[in-house]
Amino acid sequence: MDTNSSASVSSAASAPAWDADWIEKYRDRCATPEEAVRRLRPGQRIFVGTGCAQPLELVRAMAARGDLLDVEVVHLLTLGDAPYANRELSEKFRVNSFFIAANVRGIIQEGLGDYTPIFLSDIPKLFSSGRLPLDAALIQVSPPDEHGRCSLGISVDIVKSAAENARLVIAQINPNMPRTLGNSFLHIHDLDVLVPVNTPLVEFVPPEPDETTRRIADYVAALIEDRSTVELGIGGIPQAVADALKTKKDLGIHTEMFTDSMVDLIESGAVTGAYKTLDRGKVVASFCLGTRRLYDYVHNNPKFAFHPTEYVNDVEIIGRQYRQVAVNVALEVDLTGQVCADSLGTRFYSGIGGQLDFNRGAARSEGGKAIIALRSTAETPEGRVSRIVTRLTPGAGVVTTRGDVHYVVTEYGVAYLHGKSIQERAIALIAIAHPDFRADLLREAIEARYLRPDMKDIEGKIVVGPPQFRTSMLLEDGTQITFRPIHPTDEPRMRELFYALSQETMYYRFMTRTYHIPRREFHNFVFINHRSDVAIVATLPAAHGEEIVAVGRYYLDEKTNYAEVAFVVRDDWQNRGIGTFLLRHLETIAKRNGIAGFTAEVLKDNRAMQRVFQKSQHKVTATPSEDVISFRIEFS
Repeated sequence: MDTNSSASVSSAASAPAWDADWIEKYRDRCATPEEAVRRLRPGQRIFVGTGCAQPLELVRAMAARGDLLDVEVVHLLTLGDAPYANRELSEKFRVNSFFIAANVRGIIQEGLGDYTPIFLSDIPKLFSSGRLPLDAALIQVSPPDEHGRCSLGISVDIVKSAAENARLVIAQINPNMPRTLGNSFLHIHDLDVLVPVNTPLVEFVPPEPDETTRRIADYVAALIEDRSTVELGIGGIPQAVADALKTKKDLGIHTEMFTDSMVDLIESGAVTGAYKTLDRGKVVASFCLGTRRLYDYVHNNPKFAFHPTEYVNDVEIIGRQYRQVAVNVALEVDLTGQVCADSLGTRFYSGIGGQLDFNRGAARSEGGKAIIALRSTAETPEGRVSRIVTRLTPGAGVVTTRGDVHYVVTEYGVAYLHGKSIQERAIALIAIAHPDFRADLLREAIEARYLRPDMKDIEGKIVVGPPQFRTSMLLEDGTQITFRPIHPTDEPRMRELFYALSQETMYYRFMTRTYHIPRREFHNFVFINHRSDVAIVATLPAAHGEEIVAVGRYYLDEKTNYAEVAFVVRDDWQNRGIGTFLLRHLETIAKRNGIAGFTAEVLKDNRAMQRVFQKSQHKVTATPSEDVISFRIEFS
């Protein structure tokens, strides 16, 4: 997608999009909303169109019919009025929703409506197979073009399948519906009743993201590489991610839902679609939730391809994309990695939607990432609660299983869980939980036997280092080394580093001959507060995520305001400037924390480490003794 897309939208929108004489041509099939819904019968199953394309005039006329009884109203997410979803009409209309929006949530939670949990990609098969036959479909489309084709506009998703399989199709035809391109058309001869209207479409304006939402979005955006293809699910967090991606390059979009925030992302120049495996150069979506600005943007825009759910949410299609990233949200995540996204205990709240379709597709994708994001806490009538929990709330449903979960992100950091043990998962998730709940989560995890009993000693030390401690360096051969704060889940990688060191390096670092480090010592390496005790690891990408090739650390003596500093670099990465870079990076962090300087003890034979300290840009004093040289570095 080129940066001139706005110009192409303007010219496309001004071009004739439909047949101006369509009402005269098809007058014998036109009806008012009230006339059209007289074709409906008691006992029928009636589908209602999705999202902001809900055909409100037809819905209101249907709800106003006094003689309709025992009607099942089936739909996905709908916005706008739902007059059939109230207690007084519950004997006449029974709601059966595949995804619960606010307009039907009350009636469903009262038990007077119903919810069908199902993957979004599977819904079209319910219709086409006859397992959920539809007697009628109430939909909204654009006026027909000169070839008689009406566009489903901003909601193609499952509406196309519903219209193709319903016995009766009543279409609200609205010139305000944009003509979206792709597999989004129905021929006017496939519509049984035509209802001309000229009313505004429902608009959806998401709330402005707060600081917590933006912090989560920044963590998510850091995981998304240039040239990735992204899916952003429903909710404030995924939409805030779009704002955080504007500095990326050559992104693609393959997503079920398209919003105003994605328009801004495209306009920033970050989206080209040049590296998509399928639909290269195209933005692929199945429905829009947004404002008139968005609807005008997609109207006749050749850069967009709107497709039904059976294509957009096909796990195989998603998995074939290069670096497909899926960003979705959760209500709760337990310490084993189970993700609840559709209920609050026994109260159904939203739906499965496309979360697992895209989660599994992204996991299959070359370089892909499956990300679940959530705020660390929620406000309830009983007070604030943690969304990272030892056990899911009784009755809560699992949308993404512990075997499917990959990344979990809160405002406190990122936990990578795929392929990790229960102990590793518990530590990683406690580390990104709200600090007020970490002690209870640790205690409960030990009681649940997720963690060893001796882990009780790390209470108060499960902390993720600040993201601003992260940096990188480029070696002379082009290798990029990433430096980041040590993480509570780095214990296995620290063990690998220890056992990869030569005996000479071990002796220089610990000043003793050692062949084994107790588990408690490894706990002391990784469970630190990142203020008076700071550890930075140097990492390289690896098949299992990353490997640690060096670690630098300082320990503050609060009486002197000087910190003792120490390093170790794996033998095969020594003499390449990593130790010098680590020292300078730790000096920057220490100065920011108001520390006066560093001290260090170095064996006289360890000339390489002596050279590292002598290269410090600050005042260095070296005091030799019998076997050791004592260094003192004073920050200016």
